[in-house]
Amino acid sequence: MPSKVTKTSVAGLVKEQKQKSLVNKEYVGANACKGCHQAEFNAWQGSHHELAMQEANMKTVLGDFNNATFKYNNVESTFFRRDDNFMVRTDGPDGNLTEYPIAYTFGISPLQQYLIAFPGGRYQVLSIAWDSRPQAEGGQHWFHLYPKEKIAHTDQLHWTGRYQNWNMECADCHSTHVKKSYDSITDSYKTTFKEVNVACESCHGPASQHIKWAQQDDQSGYSDVTKGLGVVLKSDWQETWAFSDNSGIAHRKQPASDALMNTCWTCHSRRSTLVEGSLPGLSLEDSHHPALLTQPNYYADGQQRDEDYTWGSFRQSKMFQQGVTCMDCHEPHSLKLRAEGNALCIRCHKAEKFDTQKHHFHKAQSKGSDCMDCHAPEQNYMGNDGRHDHSFRLPRPDLSELLGSPNACIQCHTKQNNKWAASSLDKWLGKSWRQRPHYGTTLQAGASEGIKALPKLIELAQNQASPALVRATAVNLLKPLMSPDLLLFAREQLKDRDPSVRIAGLGLIENIDPINRALIASPLLIDSVRGVRIEAARILADLPDNQITSNRIESRRSAMKEYLNYLDLNADWPAENVNLGNLYSRQHNFELAIAAFQRALKLDPSFVRAYVNLADVYRQLHRDNEGEKQLRNGLLISPKSADLHHALGLLLVRRGDKSSALKELAEAANLSPENIRYTFIYAIGLHSAGKLSEALAILKAAAEKTNDIDILSASISMNHEAGNNKVALVYARKLAKILPKNIEIKQLIRELRN
Repeated sequence: MPSKVTKTSVAGLVKEQKQKSLVNKEYVGANACKGCHQAEFNAWQGSHHELAMQEANMKTVLGDFNNATFKYNNVESTFFRRDDNFMVRTDGPDGNLTEYPIAYTFGISPLQQYLIAFPGGRYQVLSIAWDSRPQAEGGQHWFHLYPKEKIAHTDQLHWTGRYQNWNMECADCHSTHVKKSYDSITDSYKTTFKEVNVACESCHGPASQHIKWAQQDDQSGYSDVTKGLGVVLKSDWQETWAFSDNSGIAHRKQPASDALMNTCWTCHSRRSTLVEGSLPGLSLEDSHHPALLTQPNYYADGQQRDEDYTWGSFRQSKMFQQGVTCMDCHEPHSLKLRAEGNALCIRCHKAEKFDTQKHHFHKAQSKGSDCMDCHAPEQNYMGNDGRHDHSFRLPRPDLSELLGSPNACIQCHTKQNNKWAASSLDKWLGKSWRQRPHYGTTLQAGASEGIKALPKLIELAQNQASPALVRATAVNLLKPLMSPDLLLFAREQLKDRDPSVRIAGLGLIENIDPINRALIASPLLIDSVRGVRIEAARILADLPDNQITSNRIESRRSAMKEYLNYLDLNADWPAENVNLGNLYSRQHNFELAIAAFQRALKLDPSFVRAYVNLADVYRQLHRDNEGEKQLRNGLLISPKSADLHHALGLLLVRRGDKSSALKELAEAANLSPENIRYTFIYAIGLHSAGKLSEALAILKAAAEKTNDIDILSASISMNHEAGNNKVALVYARKLAKILPKNIEIKQLIRELRN
């Protein structure tokens, strides 16, 4: 009897057919588009996309190569010309001054970087960049991208190091139809691209069939909608918005195609790549693994901190919730704003209501009257590249005071503080603005308050009015709090419309019992989105076939192949070698796991997680001597790593060397005071060594900052042991507030009271 065909499986088949159709389509280059699309081609010329990457020559190089010098970390670099080549003399991988020809320019404004060819098909990005802004704006000079750090040639962040490699880090989004072609055996590349820059087919897909459609008199063999293209990008940005109520805000008449935003987000997101050559327009999670709103990449309230590239910010915004797309504000070919200043915003926000002093409380034409300054403040990246936070939020200085996040008020009024800003808003708006709920407090609690945050995280995850990315982040923060009581909740997340929520939901059940894990996760092995299938395969990787439903065994093999292909595609990343090692370890293929972790360390000898995970595999093999050697090797390179000190401390506990173990556990707790687990283990170690008073002091300090169950439980137990029953009762009552339904805690309180 054939298996039942579901809506999800049908969607998967349709998408698979689209992907297969890609095989019959070829990339033809931007010039082939020019004849019929002259206006769009002209708009694209001179844009950041067209100039994303160029061969270095007299027309493209903006920097001063007239024997200009720049000094950084006691190294003086010289930029000069030799015949037709642009050259730089700077410190190479051995620290010695070496001359290199510039191969490509990278970017155009407000800075331009330069690529240098290295053996093995590598191109490295020079960390000294040219400030291409006009001199009046502070530009026209060389500067280093890490001015406050001293990055020597031995550092992985040195321009010759792995993390400044074009093939691995940059190529995918600066050129069209990139094939990385990394060889893990030789650690080399044969990277190719169809066009050096971001051209038409980066967004519209391969156009050979479209060209045939345009050239044939009889076009009946092609869809009137697709016209031979793999993706249709039509925004109707001007016709679809209308003012339909008294809110003063325009509303979209009909939703835009998801393909519009998905096409932009392929590059404008913080993500890793799951597969090369995917059609534009598909769900981002089908081709990439996007980052959630977790610290330290984001502030607790979701504001951009590290480079965000827009996806994570805009997905939080009310504008995105209401159907606003990139193309509503940005012309997609020139990339220019459709209007400048507030004129852009008042197309959808009536000027008489929003572009007035009654709304923004600042003098007309002043900085505070600019919509973007208050609702999308800039943050500088790469030294001088100011990028707007696209979450378009209302300033909340009260939350800044609570969460340590920025706000537009203080970014402008730099001599004032959050309390001053909040007081100003009180005068203008009353105090009701403070009562507006914001998910930032819940996400902060989820990162710092342990089990106490559980109800709020669940509530946020289930709130369909909240942005899907916020809900996915809430689910992800629940992972360390997972218990059998949350199984029903976890199953609900796997039915969510948003793939990021489904992926986070799968992570939630990663460590539950095999029977429930197989039952709950197996259906997602045929999910329509690749990223979901991959995550389902990962968390089911340790289960034998006889624990998987028979009609899902082949699906798991297929999804596991997709996962392994992803890891192979990214085998030049040390982190993905660690993930491969984790996969093998989960399957008890320990020798393969060891090889994967060792390869990660070969690629990056400072990669702490590889040392820790490698030592853990040796622990499982009862080879702690080798594990200790690896941890100590790691500490030679990263002596301030709390993770390495903690892992070594636990190993020494197993070895019976309590004195040395305590020193390592203490160092870990001191180096990473925010890691409550390290503090807890150190306190337990002190107690085991007979140092009860020291353990109590450590626990007391921790309990003042956290509601962690382990810290409170240990505080109760040790204070009771020390005869401090009144103190133990205080902690027991605090624990009861966190776990109000726990009968054992109620019994404990009665005993302590008596």
